[in-house]
Amino acid sequence: MPVFLKAAGIGGSLLALIAVIILFLKTIIGFIGFITGAIKVLIVLVFVLLIVGVGFMVFRGLANSRRPKD
Repeated sequence: MPVFLKAAGIGGSLLALIAVIILFLKTIIGFIGFITGAIKVLIVLVFVLLIVGVGFMVFRGLANSRRPKD
């Protein structure tokens, strides 16, 4: 086998390996971005539910205090 074919084979293998590593890193970065966005949405939903729960408890307390006591 000629020497230039061996060199091209090694060089091609290295380029393919580098391309696969770059693609893997891009995928990992995208996945981390997606997970971060999902966590942010989850935190916002928890705070909204907390505010709604506190508001519900306040209005229920006001309604109970206005009822005539037997």
